[in-house]
Amino acid sequence: MNKVFKTIAVVLGGSSSEREVSLRTGEAIAKALESTGCQVVRFDPKSQPLADLLTAKIDAVFLALHGKGGEDGCIQGFLETAKIPYTGSGVLSSALCYDKLRTKIFLSHYGVKTPDYHVYRKGEATNTWAADHGIHFPVIVKPSHEGSSVGMTIVKEAADLPAALEKAVPYCHEVLVEAFITGCEVTCGVLGLEALPLIEVAPKSGFYDYESKYTPGKTEYILPARIESATAARIAKQSVAIMKWLGCRGAARLDYMLDASGEPYFLEINTIPGMTQTSLLPKAAAAAGIDFTQLCKRILNSAELDN
Repeated sequence: MNKVFKTIAVVLGGSSSEREVSLRTGEAIAKALESTGCQVVRFDPKSQPLADLLTAKIDAVFLALHGKGGEDGCIQGFLETAKIPYTGSGVLSSALCYDKLRTKIFLSHYGVKTPDYHVYRKGEATNTWAADHGIHFPVIVKPSHEGSSVGMTIVKEAADLPAALEKAVPYCHEVLVEAFITGCEVTCGVLGLEALPLIEVAPKSGFYDYESKYTPGKTEYILPARIESATAARIAKQSVAIMKWLGCRGAARLDYMLDASGEPYFLEINTIPGMTQTSLLPKAAAAAGIDFTQLCKRILNSAELDN
């Protein structure tokens, strides 16, 4: 059902480590909505108090904030209190999905496979941590509360682990140290409760880091993904189920690694996916016959409150 949202605040930018990506995402969304006749207000919480949204005479908020303050349930809670409909997942779902560790723990109860992991906590000794926990290398080190591969490192030997932990811990006091899976990386976009075509992600550097994600030409995106059709169908079905289990709504992107045998391992879910020229959700939507403007309108039409 189409809702009548005529005046929209696109909330973008913010103060997280993903600010620049959020600005690009938000501007692309704003232009797309303007092309459909919507009145769009660009709102940056870094330079404008959130209280201004209360007097802005808007019908809904389109959230384009990445990272802390945007995907973690904080602004969702403000908008719930203000009774302003907004796009994306609600307070609880956003907070849970933003926490990679607790997402893994939650989904383990549904039998979702994720890479084996240990958790480093701020203050623990870094120089003996690998030996104390029986770590087998290589591993991926990443903050539990970050996106866009910020603070992430591939560690191939024990001597390099302390530096990787020290790089990650400023972003979050809990750091995931995951088994490194050598294989194919795929992503599954979900719009509403519809799985979009899977995309295979093949970074030219071999590691899908921040530069590979946001620099045109640094990564090859293969669509459809070069995996068995049965495996693709299984990932798509599981992704929709994960959305339901976590209570997500709107659009999301779920990332997976396939090992050498083709077995998929869930990595993380992004409840406010990027919408830049290199972003994956718009690519998947286009493959399903949904252009960028239509994608933005469909996400906007999903705007609502938890209650």
